[in-house]
Amino acid sequence: MSRVLVVDDEPKLGRFVQEMLELDGHEVVRAGGGAEALARLGEGAFDVVVTDLRMPQVDGLAVLRAARARTPPPEVVMMTAHGSAESAVEAMKAGAADYVTKPFPMDELRLRVRRLAEQRAAAARSAGLVARLAPDLVAESAGMRAAVAAAEQVAATDATVLLLGESGTGKSQLARLVHWRSRRAAGPLVEVHCAALPDTLLEGELFGHERGAFTGAAQRRPGHLAAADGGTLFLDEIGEIPPSTQVKLLRFLQDRSFVPLGATAPRTVDARVVAATNRDLAAAVGEGAFREDLYYRLDVFAIRVPPLRERREDVLPIAERHLAGHGVPPERLGPAARARLLERPWPGNVRELENALERALILAGEGEIRAEHVAPGAAPRAGGRAAELLVEGFGLDAFEREVIEAALERAGGNKTRAARLLGVTRRRLYSLLASHGLAVEGE
Repeated sequence: MSRVLVVDDEPKLGRFVQEMLELDGHEVVRAGGGAEALARLGEGAFDVVVTDLRMPQVDGLAVLRAARARTPPPEVVMMTAHGSAESAVEAMKAGAADYVTKPFPMDELRLRVRRLAEQRAAAARSAGLVARLAPDLVAESAGMRAAVAAAEQVAATDATVLLLGESGTGKSQLARLVHWRSRRAAGPLVEVHCAALPDTLLEGELFGHERGAFTGAAQRRPGHLAAADGGTLFLDEIGEIPPSTQVKLLRFLQDRSFVPLGATAPRTVDARVVAATNRDLAAAVGEGAFREDLYYRLDVFAIRVPPLRERREDVLPIAERHLAGHGVPPERLGPAARARLLERPWPGNVRELENALERALILAGEGEIRAEHVAPGAAPRAGGRAAELLVEGFGLDAFEREVIEAALERAGGNKTRAARLLGVTRRRLYSLLASHGLAVEGE
């Protein structure tokens, strides 16, 4: 089960404790005193240390301090003589997990060691699960290291987090890191892309609705906020939510309650909010497009995620990690291709880099990825003459579809931002998407 160190200067008791714990399947190492225990601690890792308190030269408290200084520290059970309650309290304050008073039933000690071993194993499994689930963010650059450090620091609290940065920089991954490093890791992580839902649906999807609240509401729906109870609600593109939803979100951030559509009684939910945006919310407040009071409620702990052009040290590690996900060794990425990747400005950030690598893998086949494979695709010159496009084989429908797809990619799937890039209204963009048979993704 676990590796246990038994420390006692009385050989008879020490051997008896060792034999009893070995019956439970533990690997037991015995030390005949405090000095020997310190040496044993330096030789290998232990899950539990069972030590006597009163020993000559090096006592149990010294063993306790040495054990707790190890990484990771083992759990310590102190064996104390009858009537030494003050020493037991001192040991507990110094970090002992438990203590037994001599004379003690051996089954009692076995039970306590077994419980500590099981708790330690469960904690190790939980830590391993979190390590697998938490995103492995590339942070070679100083800017990204600062963002990750800030995320890990705030994760231990329940503070509202606001992630600021361009589309494709990794804000979603950072939000997941905050959740999986927090005490809420065992709870749900609910992600809502605010710009992917029409204004008429967002409020009901977020706060839920009662049956009959509006036409088509055939049954009660709890909503995303209720689904995040005990966990984290990640609101991506928070700058796109309409004024009516902003009011209800503000109330929730103030007192953790909200009223679902069609309901009369408020509902309380214990959910932490992490929000992200690629907009300048302070400017949006000045323009009257975003509530100032909501902005200050969200801006409790802001983290800026730098664009890829400001973190050149991350470009090649991100590329190698992406290729590894496809089973491609880093050696396949040739020197000239690496130089080309470092030269490009990457306005679409990490998402654009990953898309470029997908294209390069197709072009390179089984061979080396060369510079021409990662070269940017041809794009029309800004302000260029339309006549330059009218060559043999040109198709207006295909070109229009390609431009729409490029705008959506550049905007990270954000329909509002894609419409701005194209110079059309969002309603016009929906019409174009439908005419070309492109997915509207529930909008």
